[in-house]
Amino acid sequence: MSASASVADKSLDPDQETADKLKNLELIQRPEQSFVGRSIYWAGVLFALAHIYFNTLGTLPELWVSAIHFGGFALLCALMVPAFDSQSAAGRRMALLLDVLLGVAAIICTLYLIGFEDALYDRGVKYIPTDWVASIAAIFISLEMARRTTGWFIPLMILTALTYVFWWGQYLGGIFNFPGLSLETVLYRSYFSSEGMFGSIARISWTYVFMFILFGAFLVKSGAGDFIIELSRCAAGRFVGGPGFVAVLGSGLMGSVSGSSVANTVSTGVITIPLMRRAGFPARFSAGVEAAASTGGQLMPPVMGAGAFIMASYTQVPYVDVIAVAALPALLYFLSVGFFVRVEAMRSHAEAVELDTRPIGEVLKDGWHYLLPLVVLVALLIYGFTPTYAAGIAIISVVAASWLSKHPMGVRDILDALAQGSKNMATTAMLLIAVGLVINVVAMTGIGNTFSLMVAEWANGSLLITLVLVALASLILGMGLPVTAAYIVLATLSAPALYNLIAEMQVIEMMVNGTLPEVARTIFLLVDAEKAALLAAPMSEVDAQQLLALVPGDFKGQLLEQAIAPEKLAMILLAAHMIIFWLSQDSNVTPPVCLTAFAAAAIAKTPPMATGFTAWKVAKGLYIVPLLFAYTNFIGGSTEEVLRIFFFAVFGIYALVGFMEGYLESELNIALRLLSGAAGVAMLWPHAMLWLDFAGLAVFIALFIYSRKQGPAAATV
Repeated sequence: MSASASVADKSLDPDQETADKLKNLELIQRPEQSFVGRSIYWAGVLFALAHIYFNTLGTLPELWVSAIHFGGFALLCALMVPAFDSQSAAGRRMALLLDVLLGVAAIICTLYLIGFEDALYDRGVKYIPTDWVASIAAIFISLEMARRTTGWFIPLMILTALTYVFWWGQYLGGIFNFPGLSLETVLYRSYFSSEGMFGSIARISWTYVFMFILFGAFLVKSGAGDFIIELSRCAAGRFVGGPGFVAVLGSGLMGSVSGSSVANTVSTGVITIPLMRRAGFPARFSAGVEAAASTGGQLMPPVMGAGAFIMASYTQVPYVDVIAVAALPALLYFLSVGFFVRVEAMRSHAEAVELDTRPIGEVLKDGWHYLLPLVVLVALLIYGFTPTYAAGIAIISVVAASWLSKHPMGVRDILDALAQGSKNMATTAMLLIAVGLVINVVAMTGIGNTFSLMVAEWANGSLLITLVLVALASLILGMGLPVTAAYIVLATLSAPALYNLIAEMQVIEMMVNGTLPEVARTIFLLVDAEKAALLAAPMSEVDAQQLLALVPGDFKGQLLEQAIAPEKLAMILLAAHMIIFWLSQDSNVTPPVCLTAFAAAAIAKTPPMATGFTAWKVAKGLYIVPLLFAYTNFIGGSTEEVLRIFFFAVFGIYALVGFMEGYLESELNIALRLLSGAAGVAMLWPHAMLWLDFAGLAVFIALFIYSRKQGPAAATV
């Protein structure tokens, strides 16, 4: 019996029908015990082994591997997710026939690219009829797989993007006018080249993303998921409001390896939500906390969904550096959710629930080996191994570590993990390949720079307005796109605008302080020699902004490179991408489309939309932390500076929670509520006045102590 099953009361078991529905919340899948299910199983095993070979010993061209990745996962996805759901036997047979034909067609498209690529170049990249058929068929299959797994939004977006290039873009006026390319060129760049569906996003898919998803599958199969949940219950369960902290801690730990907010909600929520309700938390709040905490799983290193890998590829910042700077912000987010739990526990008079768990020492003694693979993974990354090799060795370490437990992984367990890893990857792979078509359109047309210029014009140089526009765009895209896809599209379109504004803000700060490097001043000499002389001494912020506005756009990039050190520019670019990645998570918890909140609502049996609004309130860290990325050196600052920002942000967010809720350890009147908000703003607002941080901290601590003395005497923890 698994650990989680052994420690859970029967009274806390979720309704089985609800649990079954949640397992297939996003997809309608074929039964695992059917002939097709067994075929999927063994195909998944073989395909996982093939990917391990590609990522370790393989020497095939990257384009070929990307095509094989597409063909194999298109077949798996076609078999896993029927074209349509039918109640009749004849309808199911018809759906199966269509799915098999589509999967075989995907394999043929892969073989055609491998076999006839050289012939195409020998003809001078001139299409013949079979080239047209293969290219159109491959694009159609990727669109159909995206439709099956995510709905109509992504296919329609891709069709709109592709037709813009060769058809209707030429009829637009203004900055979005595009003369157009031939359909043959568009198909070639989408299918035969390493820029479209088999481009950089596909390479990230079959390398980093697959290996880490496979690593997560091995961890779960070894029993690490049960250990994480039991450890969370031991560590946090005995506090007042403990079940809420179990949700936060368990979801954070599970999310660090699963990278899926919905899967996180389903796996931990069926235990934590009933526990929270039994402790006295309102049902809707319980579901909202689980949804918000599970959303944070995608922010927690080392996996971060697929975000960390894509971010590393886009910014050219090493993966290990990406996850290093992501750790403290993720911790800050989970603390922010925990503050809401604490406040609600005091307001609802939640009780410490006896969880019937073993002593934490006993749990660690029996399950410490589950932590070894994570230690191995992080150690290898720090030592300098590539993420794919580190993940491969970590997978081996999972199997080795399991032999230190009472239930070592055997051959069947290893095969199960291989198959599950491939099945977990199928929908993600098809999504990333399909989104690659959009990224190719952005590269072909230069519309990304156009969009960035448009955002900058709308914002009129205001970083805050730009952040609001990006947040709105992420919410709109998130209604139809999964988080990873929304991040990719938004990063491609708006990261340049954010990067330029953050970097220009730092240049203005140098001008105000009179510390602009001499080499950077030469740019201003070309613009206005008389005003450039003012740069030798400090100036007002208004004068600095006016002088910077005189620099033509063509010279601003050169100015930024001369004024700011290359490593600092890299961190600014990473901060821009991190902002977009964090804001793209809000679609998980923001109505009207918030799948993670809906999954939690199904467990708690609460109204989905109302649960979504509660989750949105609890997940306020998704908006506060990106402001720190934009306006402070939380990313890229010195160790002392980053720790100072983190320390005061912890108390600043707690103070803002008190302001929003009107409650700390007891109810706050309107004056104390406003005072709590002012203290939070003082600690979070970007400034160089350390005394203001300490003043805000002193006010908050005094408020906390006062509210505690006014609260129930029973609140002892």
